[in-house]
Amino acid sequence: MKFKAEAKRSALNGFLDSGSSTQGELRFETSFRVDGRFQGKVASEGDLVVGESGEVEGDLKIGALYVTGTVRGTVQASRRVQIAPGGKLFAELETPSLVIEDGALFEGRCAMQREAAPVPKLVPVGRERTG
Repeated sequence: MKFKAEAKRSALNGFLDSGSSTQGELRFETSFRVDGRFQGKVASEGDLVVGESGEVEGDLKIGALYVTGTVRGTVQASRRVQIAPGGKLFAELETPSLVIEDGALFEGRCAMQREAAPVPKLVPVGRERTG
C-alpha cells in the first residue's frame, strides 16, 4: 500500500528491514521506513513510515507518521498521523490531523490543535486613526 506522502517525496533517508532491530535515537531529514523493530527516540520533521512488519516503541517527535505496523509510546506529529488497515497505534498523541482508516486500531489519548488564525486588533468606534 502506498501512502500519499510516499508518492510526493522520493528521498528515503533510511530503512530498517524486517528481521532487524535497533535501539537508540533516530534522526533523519526526509523520510525513514521501519519494517523491523526500533526502540527509542525519533526526532525529525520528515515522514516516518512503519511498515506491516514494523514495530516502533518510544518517544516520537516527527512531521508525519504513517502506520501499517505497530507503534507504542508518545507521538507528537506536526503535520499528520495516518493509521492504515491493520495498523495499530497505542499512544499519547498530539497532531493537527488524524486519519484512522477502516480496519486500523488506535488506543490512547489524542490532543488535536491547529494553529489559530491571527485575530485582528479591534479599535473602538470613534477612535479610528486617519492618515
